[in-house]
Amino acid sequence: MLMLALESSAKAASAAVFEDGKLLGVTVENSGLTHSRTLLPMAEDLLRNLDKTVRDIGVVAVAHGPGSFTGLRIGMAEAKGLCWALQIPAVGVSTLEAMAFGGPDMDGTMLCCAMDARRGQVYNALFTVEGGRPRRLTEDRAISIAELEPELLAEKKPWVLLGDGAELCYNTLDRGRLALHLAPEPLRLQNARGVGLAALEREPRPVDELLPVYLRLSQAERERQSHLAK
Repeated sequence: MLMLALESSAKAASAAVFEDGKLLGVTVENSGLTHSRTLLPMAEDLLRNLDKTVRDIGVVAVAHGPGSFTGLRIGMAEAKGLCWALQIPAVGVSTLEAMAFGGPDMDGTMLCCAMDARRGQVYNALFTVEGGRPRRLTEDRAISIAELEPELLAEKKPWVLLGDGAELCYNTLDRGRLALHLAPEPLRLQNARGVGLAALEREPRPVDELLPVYLRLSQAERERQSHLAK
């Protein structure tokens, strides 16, 4: 079965194609352009270069959050549109888990996946690698870096930082007490390859069940609630 994987949760956008579990190709754009302009053309170009068409797709995988509210909505809308048009199922995967699947796969590696959530927080989940695949140590959460630090210290092991919040964590956490390593940039940023690898672990579901996972209210909703509280 041919699977198209989409990632649009942050500044970088990417698409990947898998066939029967094998990665055929991946394309990434980190230009900061609006994903509504780039994501679908990237996927179409990738399919064309692989001598495939949209109608060959049997399932669509997409990062359903957390992440940029606008970016997630673009990726989810494109995934749902394709699934509805082709009458095929979808797989939604955690952005943070997809990062872990796209990161280093050496057994024993400790992975700290982080996205800059603003307001002094990161979207974060912790993983360890066992048998060449990530195993969760925490659920996805919005957490301050100050709250994150004691959890990393408790493991007493070096940590590899992944995600667009990796540099923020690296520059903020106490490197005198923590052994921190920034993953190489090709592995660090969110990537549809990781989305596809994570999706291979799950059963496709009807596209109507595909929902975004934001973890926090949007800025507009927070401001509305603050206004109503006053």
